[in-house]
Amino acid sequence: MKTLTFFLLLLVTATLCYSQTTVPSAEVQIRSAVMAAPVELRDGAMVYGYSAKGEFEVIRKGTNGMVCLADDPSQKGFSVSCYHKDLDTFMERGRVLKKEGKSQTDIFNIREAEVKSGKLLMPKQPTSLFVYSTSDEKFDTATGEIKDGYLRYVIYIPFATAESTGLPLKPDVPGMPWLMDPGTHRAHIMITPPKE
Repeated sequence: MKTLTFFLLLLVTATLCYSQTTVPSAEVQIRSAVMAAPVELRDGAMVYGYSAKGEFEVIRKGTNGMVCLADDPSQKGFSVSCYHKDLDTFMERGRVLKKEGKSQTDIFNIREAEVKSGKLLMPKQPTSLFVYSTSDEKFDTATGEIKDGYLRYVIYIPFATAESTGLPLKPDVPGMPWLMDPGTHRAHIMITPPKE
């Protein structure tokens, strides 16, 4: 009985905490989400965002190959991302596994096995991801204005290695491209410009 009472109390507390989270309007979510995309791709990007109830959903259909994710209002900090549409199946699989309560390690291992078996398809060509972030206090949820945003870049090249790309496995200087997760389905070039 104590366990059931504790679980119900935890569930109510979590619900109240989420309900107190302000979900910005769809317009603000779209405006801020596309800030991660290259300028020429922003107007036509598809955008996933959150309903007033916190449900993850498409809030704008796209007309080009860019997919953007609005900031998750239940998470600390402001972070939006945009990626090429060919990564959408891979990203969606990660979201599903996360929702199932899988750890980051489990998500990696499950997707690795699924890609190797052919169940989960990864793009055959290099594919981009852009991440734009700042602290909570520098994102205005009413207007979508962002101050001191920071943009970093990722280029997925499944199963690439240092030998196949000529890239180092760590940056020698700030902003230098390097290869993360080499030899795996999630191999990608990291480009992290120095912060001012």
